[in-house]
Amino acid sequence: MTTTTSSTGNHEQDHRTNLLQTITTIITTRPNQLHILQPFLPHLTLPLLLSLLSSKPLLHHSHPSSLLSFFKLLQSHSSSSNLLLSSPQPLLSLLPSLLRHRKFSDAKSLLSDFISHDHPRHSLHHLLIHPNRSLPFPSRSLLDTSISAYVHAHHPDLAFQIFNKMKRLRFKPNLLTCNTLLNSLVRSSSSHLIHLSNQVFKDSIKLGVNPNTNTFNILIYGCCVDNKFDEAFRLMNQMSDFGCSPDNVTYNTILDALCKKSQLSKVRDLLHEMKDNGLVPNRNTYNILVHGYCRLNWLKEAAEVIELMTRNNMLPDMWTYNIMVRGLCDNGKIDGAFRLKHEMENLKLVPDVVTYNTLIDGCFEWRGSAEAFKLVEEMKGKGVKPNAATHNIMVKWLCKEGKIDEASDMIVKMVEGGVSPDCFTYNTMINGYCKAGKLREAFRMMDEMARKGFRTDTFTLNTILHTLCTEKKLDEAHELAVNARKRGYILDEVTYGTLMMGYFKDEKADKALKLWDEMKERGIVPSVVTYNSIIRGLCLSKKTDQAIDKLNELLEKGLVPDEATYNIIIHGYCWEGAVEKAFQFHNKTVEKSFKPDIFTCNILLRGLCKEGMLEKALKLFDTWISKGKPVDVVTYNTLISGLCKEGRLEDAFDLMNEMEGKNLEPDKYTYNAIISTLTNANRTEEAEKLMSKLVQTGQDVKTHDTSQGPGSGDMTYSEQISNLCTKGKYKEAMKVYQEAEQKGVDLNKYTHMKLMEGLLKRRKSISKTA
Repeated sequence: MTTTTSSTGNHEQDHRTNLLQTITTIITTRPNQLHILQPFLPHLTLPLLLSLLSSKPLLHHSHPSSLLSFFKLLQSHSSSSNLLLSSPQPLLSLLPSLLRHRKFSDAKSLLSDFISHDHPRHSLHHLLIHPNRSLPFPSRSLLDTSISAYVHAHHPDLAFQIFNKMKRLRFKPNLLTCNTLLNSLVRSSSSHLIHLSNQVFKDSIKLGVNPNTNTFNILIYGCCVDNKFDEAFRLMNQMSDFGCSPDNVTYNTILDALCKKSQLSKVRDLLHEMKDNGLVPNRNTYNILVHGYCRLNWLKEAAEVIELMTRNNMLPDMWTYNIMVRGLCDNGKIDGAFRLKHEMENLKLVPDVVTYNTLIDGCFEWRGSAEAFKLVEEMKGKGVKPNAATHNIMVKWLCKEGKIDEASDMIVKMVEGGVSPDCFTYNTMINGYCKAGKLREAFRMMDEMARKGFRTDTFTLNTILHTLCTEKKLDEAHELAVNARKRGYILDEVTYGTLMMGYFKDEKADKALKLWDEMKERGIVPSVVTYNSIIRGLCLSKKTDQAIDKLNELLEKGLVPDEATYNIIIHGYCWEGAVEKAFQFHNKTVEKSFKPDIFTCNILLRGLCKEGMLEKALKLFDTWISKGKPVDVVTYNTLISGLCKEGRLEDAFDLMNEMEGKNLEPDKYTYNAIISTLTNANRTEEAEKLMSKLVQTGQDVKTHDTSQGPGSGDMTYSEQISNLCTKGKYKEAMKVYQEAEQKGVDLNKYTHMKLMEGLLKRRKSISKTA
């Protein structure tokens, strides 16, 4: 029995030896006929394959391309393919030969392919970090190539760990590898990984790597993403220590980041420095400036940059025009945007999907959906195929108009047209459901998003936070933000801004200011928008002097305040009843290039009327009109309301006729002010006529209230007035209404109707009694 077993073992050993010899012979002598190995492949086991790949004839074979071809043959065969994916050992046995013959590209390709199938086990990564005795110790070139492969597979964290392995072994990485790793770290969405890029840079220097300009450009980009501008400038100054000089990419990277943060004073300084260093601004530089100016609504300056480009024999490209079209659309200058489109066509620049998407978005906002959908059809007729962004714009506006079902149908059409919904689509729908108060539907959408493989991002988080803050569920909102950070979400300035405004509106200024300090401690550099949020919050809390401190801080940081910043502070002073301070601030800022707009005028008029300074308000109105500046319904409503409060009905009627002459349609506020005054003056018949006119118009118009007072939109007042009217307590209802007016609360049209009808009934009963 023993003899038989021994004989069988020997026979199997001979069979394995013959199989290995046959395969080895064919690989080394007949590399172009490897297909004849197909019948032998099913007989290979993992031990046999490892023996084959590590055998001396193959290891020392002078043509590794035949070995590579054999490996690819194994990958194409089902049984041997599973064998290769079951363990990283066959690959690690093959790679030394490829790397020795400088087949780096092939080695990286094989590594990348294995890594894509190795998730989430990461068995290859484990063996590279903790090699065992059965495999060759990983060489410098293997670790170097592995870093590139893991970066390519979108695993910068694992690539960083391999870099640390090289550091421990004192292996000097390739400069290209270092730059590849640095680039993946700074472009990740994780603030932690961005911070690791500095460590990689310092360690690379210690290992003897000589950085180049590209290395510094990558690091500077990371600093700009992380809002660390001082660090970016420090790195730029450090370049000369390593024999490098800043190039256009260096300057453009910092210029772009500064423009996005509205730090235009620093932009000008950097442009001068760029020219002093002998660098000529290129098309990207000009495009960055155009974009920066358009973001600040400085369209005249943006147009001057384009003229400067042309004078320097640098014709604007599609990107330049698209930025300018966006700037014009954002400012409601749709005619100008279409003129620019025609100019593009005259220059033989065919408007692309970005041009059309921008114009469609602009039409939705300023001209209505009919014009927008007409442009979609024109776009298709010109052979420009709508993309995901086109559909997302339509979904966004349908949601904004409260047409959630139509938006949902649009997504169905989107899929039928071969366009897949993306994160923006889902986030828009989540936002739509949140605004409609349908949180259950919003969470259902989040679940669907997860099922489709989309990770809910910071935008989704901010959308839910906004809804919770609107519903005054501030504890839940804060807890959600804290838990999100623990789960790896990056809380941005929008997150903090949303929570801060929630606390300010809930009259918890201390908690809001605590969040402001926390945001700055975490290295988040506030933009003008975020500064405007905290300035608005402080003004709502009647802390306008503290808001001025924040304005000064904004200016010290080199940021450029916009019209909204100044208007918020002017409104803050008026809200506190300090109209004189509001005018002093207004006059001082006008001297410093602030251009008052229609909102400024309306805020000041409201402030004057609120404090009983009607004559000053009328004088301001006349001065504004004499300068040819625009007015709107709010302007007239403010003055009409002021005149009515003083019983000057004839003057109020004159103003109402004047506004109609300017094609400004009186709304519920106009009628309400006059009807209330008529009823109080016992002019019941006139009040009834106006009342019927109001009902005929339907008054399905948007409210034109400029108040930014706390509690805006609160249903409590509407319900209270309605209940009092039902009980016949019209006098009490009127008091509640006046309180709501003073606080800037937006009452719905049904409340106005009920109150007016009640006042008319009360006036009639008083007349009969008399």
